[in-house]
Amino acid sequence: MKNGEKPARHWGDRTLSIHAGEERFHVGTSVGIEIARTANFTFASTEEMKRWAEGTSGAYIYTRYGNPTLRIAEKKIAALEGAEDAVVAASGSAAISSTLLALLRAGDEIIATRQLYGGSYKLLRDIFPQLAITVRLIDANLAGIEKLVGPRTRVLYVETPTNPTLRLVDLRAAARFAEEWGLVAVIDNTFATPVLQKPLAMGFHIALHSASKYLAGHSDVIAGAAAGSAALMKKVRGNMIQMGGSMDPEAAFLLVRGIKTLGVRIERQSKTAMAVAKYLAKHPKVARVHYPGLASHPDHRLAKRQMRDFGAMMAFDLKGGLDAARRFCDRVRVFLLAASLGGVESLVVLPIFTSHYKMSIEELRAASVEPGTVRMSVGLEDAEDLIEDLRQALA
Repeated sequence: MKNGEKPARHWGDRTLSIHAGEERFHVGTSVGIEIARTANFTFASTEEMKRWAEGTSGAYIYTRYGNPTLRIAEKKIAALEGAEDAVVAASGSAAISSTLLALLRAGDEIIATRQLYGGSYKLLRDIFPQLAITVRLIDANLAGIEKLVGPRTRVLYVETPTNPTLRLVDLRAAARFAEEWGLVAVIDNTFATPVLQKPLAMGFHIALHSASKYLAGHSDVIAGAAAGSAALMKKVRGNMIQMGGSMDPEAAFLLVRGIKTLGVRIERQSKTAMAVAKYLAKHPKVARVHYPGLASHPDHRLAKRQMRDFGAMMAFDLKGGLDAARRFCDRVRVFLLAASLGGVESLVVLPIFTSHYKMSIEELRAASVEPGTVRMSVGLEDAEDLIEDLRQALA
């Protein structure tokens, strides 16, 4: 590949993860990327400064507006999602809010699946009404969605697989609906990652990520990202700059480093998760396992159609309810009791005390979260050790 050329279209995700966004074509060029650890950048002349102000120069001015290290992360994510461009942000929540507020104004309406990450749900429930934005909620199966759309509807927002009970939205059907009504289709693609699911190829306009999770992959950085057309990303970037949710160059470096191993991590974690899910499904103390790789999952066939594999996230309900779930979480020794997900360490957490805290019984029920629901993020440990830890913790 010559200097300035775009990555070959036939490159696979693993190759893109390593090489996209980086130019290393000369003797003495570093293999690792450099961290542009600076708040601001110099101009060559006042004429260049004038062109930047007019929008005709791509020069860097201030890291809140852009930075070479951030740009590498953006190019990698755009390549993996099959997007024209991407924007990185200080957190997944910053990426979500910057994106949705770039698309919505007072008086507008958004249709969103009610099965969402708790932070996203609370943004829609608590903040959007203060901005005179109407939120209309629909189940992940989109049943009855045509009754919710109207002349002021602007956005369809979904999450699939959902957090924490791994329900799936039919992305092609959702994209067709959005196209029919002229809506911008936005998806939180954090759980699947672009390795397992390509929403833009199925008709969606924007894919969002909490890049703290699988993209970074090592539980050591907070980051977010949005990917889509150049025109939409220009709007998102403008919002992110004005709202101050910019990523730090050190975080961008860690994100790039993590993305390089995304493919191999996801492959191994998905394989281990399937073994863990099968074990739990047969355990007498487990009432139900929420994992799309199991034939018992209500969206198993859909997962086979629109995902390359079933991922490393799952949840399960214990028969003893909250007391049993707390005993289990207090007894694990290999699994860590910690929030977040997607790292190399296997984690368990109780959604009612973390992401879905301060939600009513009705809201929890609508999200399919029980008091005894345990969410699990499967890491890179040996499957045999994880299963043994489950055995002793459930004993």
